[in-house]
Amino acid sequence: MLLVTTCLTAATLLIVRHSVRQQLHQEINEDLLNSITVFRDYQRQKEISLEQSAELLANLPTLKALMTAPDAVTIQDASMEIWRLAPSDVFVLAKPGGKVVAVHTLAPGITWHLAEGLLGNSLNKDQQSYWWFGDGHLYQVFLKAIYSGPARNDVVLGVLCLGHEISSQFAVERGRVAASQVVFYYGPKLIVSTLQPSEEMELKHRYPDPAELSGDEPKEVYLGNEQFLASTVTLSPNVPPYARMSVLKSYDRAAVYLENLNRLLLGVGAVAVLAGCMLVFLISTSFTRPLANLVGGVRALERGDFGYPLSSNGKDEVAEVTNAFDKMRSSLAQTQKELIEAERLATIGRMASSISHDMRHPLTAVMANAEFLCSTGLDARQREELYGEIRNGVNQMTDLVDSLLEFAQARESLHRVFGRVEDAATRAIQMVRARAEFRDIKIAIVRDGRCETWFDEKKVERVLANMLLNACEAVSKDTGAVSVDLREGKNEIEIRIVDNGPGVAAAIRNKLFQPFISYGKQNGIGLGLAISQKIFQDHGGDARLESSEAGRTVFRLTLPLLVSTDGVFSG
Repeated sequence: MLLVTTCLTAATLLIVRHSVRQQLHQEINEDLLNSITVFRDYQRQKEISLEQSAELLANLPTLKALMTAPDAVTIQDASMEIWRLAPSDVFVLAKPGGKVVAVHTLAPGITWHLAEGLLGNSLNKDQQSYWWFGDGHLYQVFLKAIYSGPARNDVVLGVLCLGHEISSQFAVERGRVAASQVVFYYGPKLIVSTLQPSEEMELKHRYPDPAELSGDEPKEVYLGNEQFLASTVTLSPNVPPYARMSVLKSYDRAAVYLENLNRLLLGVGAVAVLAGCMLVFLISTSFTRPLANLVGGVRALERGDFGYPLSSNGKDEVAEVTNAFDKMRSSLAQTQKELIEAERLATIGRMASSISHDMRHPLTAVMANAEFLCSTGLDARQREELYGEIRNGVNQMTDLVDSLLEFAQARESLHRVFGRVEDAATRAIQMVRARAEFRDIKIAIVRDGRCETWFDEKKVERVLANMLLNACEAVSKDTGAVSVDLREGKNEIEIRIVDNGPGVAAAIRNKLFQPFISYGKQNGIGLGLAISQKIFQDHGGDARLESSEAGRTVFRLTLPLLVSTDGVFSG
């Protein structure tokens, strides 16, 4: 629920942010176009004002009288007062042929010679205003003819040139009007701007031709780490070189409120996520936690734990399921007790049946031989043979009882001595060969290393004898072969008993070392391998079936390598 709430909130915030950014971009475009329109209106008013000033000055009688003076120096000095009547950045008087007779400027740049050249170019064009560029200064100039008498008489005394400079102060004023950054170009040359010096240099480097910023739609411009939207207007559209003005509106500054909106949206998102957390907590308290407790009870029951505490407060569906599970668990516990008791009785029955079956043969032999001993006419040799048969029967019954006692012992009862495992294996082989039916089976020992450790020789010998008997019973009497491979490792001694019999039946491979498992044998109670594994585990090792297939069956037994230090065994 928390993940879903977070994802939905994040998706909503992203959609809202994207929509607001698009709307902001569109509004900046419209604002930029409106700024250009406002600038055009403002500029037009400025031009009208300057044009009217030129009209008034051109009609002044004093100026007309001054233009009749033959001396240019006199006109230069006397025109100073007339220039102050209509403040402008450049004031030029010239004869009808274009010869300059007076030049006044607020900033150096327009000389007499340059003024004559610029005026000569302007007189050949028919425009409302003209753009003069000299010594790094750009001027917008208006020309007015000075007539002698009414203009309809067409008697021209000279020409008045009145203009203003596109200066830094002019750019700042226009930037305020447009509420943006402004840049003025004359041809490809950047004249003046309201940008920072670093931004201005970057603009020159990235856009050497101002025509790249022209177009119907505003262009995105990146200067430093700030994004601008730029639009360019041509101030002198008729004759090149063109005077242009580019208006740049900062997207990042306009997007400040968007950042505030983002913070607000993030705050709303955090509140939504927090509310989701509270909802998750409430759901967990009322539903998920009892369900988790029920799952814990199920897992505990899987491990055999019937006493895992369950909480079933409330009357909802989870509480009903918990109560039903608790009743089922109690029923299973009772059923398990009954099954264990039945299994115990069945085990006792199987053990009693097996013991009675296995003891019947030696008891019969003891009784029969005892009756033969009662017969008369027996010599000493015959009596000795009968005594031997009776002892064998008694030994078989003793071994059977010892096996049961060994299996019943819960704690190890080992009498360790230091010796060679090979000696115990040799004695076990001799015990097997003593049986007439196994004398023709090949039994070999292979040793790798010293294979010496502390172990209970008698018990290990008994285990090896039992497993060798099983191997001999499994192999063919004619081609059977059994080997005992001994190898000393780093921490243990490995004993592998290998035979070439048909292999262990698949039905009992997984439970071969369980008690009372016997397969394909007429005699035996099925405790031999279980006792063998217990004896080796008591030593700290293990016994298991390593592999079994037709022609090769391998049992792997391990004994730890132990040394004695002051009566304490250590590996």
